[in-house]
Amino acid sequence: MANVKRIAIRGTEHAMLSEARPVGPIDPHQLIEVSVILKHRQELPKLTGAEERLNHNDFARTYGADPAHIDKIRQFAREHNLQMIERGDEVLRRTITLAGTIANMEKAFSVELTSYEHPEGSYRGHTGPVQMPEEYASLVSGVLGLDTRAVAHPHMRFRNTNRAFGARASTASYNPQNVASLYNFPPNANGTGQTMGLIELGGGYRPADITNYFQNLGLPAPTVKTVSVDNAHNRPTTPQSADGEVMLDIEVAGAVAQGAQIAVYFAPNIARFSGCPEHRDSRSAS
Repeated sequence: MANVKRIAIRGTEHAMLSEARPVGPIDPHQLIEVSVILKHRQELPKLTGAEERLNHNDFARTYGADPAHIDKIRQFAREHNLQMIERGDEVLRRTITLAGTIANMEKAFSVELTSYEHPEGSYRGHTGPVQMPEEYASLVSGVLGLDTRAVAHPHMRFRNTNRAFGARASTASYNPQNVASLYNFPPNANGTGQTMGLIELGGGYRPADITNYFQNLGLPAPTVKTVSVDNAHNRPTTPQSADGEVMLDIEVAGAVAQGAQIAVYFAPNIARFSGCPEHRDSRSAS
């Protein structure tokens, strides 16, 4: 294994965060999970607006992962003493979950994982790229979860309530319907029969707060369901936390598209998007 040629996975390079301080190695026996993202079976076409709608099964057969490539990653896991956690949707999602110790993950992906302290929170990370043996690296577009630094930060700003500083601040406010009108959002596009997905990387909501908000607007409250991703959950605390952005997303979506259902996906706010350019989003979420 020592003489096997290893290839860096494009886009997985990491540098230590500014103001971070390394505090030492991680317990080599600690168990973690990572996601290996495989390349599409064939390249996605450029969108023209005239594409035929595909269901999940058709999409998986055409653009999902190649089952032979999944078998290769299963072989990679065996060679590096990692467990492949199979969920049955690997072809569709092109995502394979591997579990193992820190020591085995470091060897498998040629990284040295270190604990860092940072003013915005401690994290596990590495410097340099993730690497895999050439026969496997050619199948992979990303390896996610080795680095746990926060990747998104709230952009909300709360009005200063100190009269000495806020006396001249504007008190004008706009509800979602006012904003939709200012942007000429079509009033007949209410989302009936559709479901909107909101991605939240922290915070939470309380159903009673949603009910109260829409009662004050004179509108029916939307149907909201929570979806947990990678063991993240709806955990509301205070309005001054990430809850503010979670509620704002639900309030705007529910008021503008009153006929739509809302699915709120709660996911960990960590560096899940190393590599995988097609998964990246420049938006900073809550």
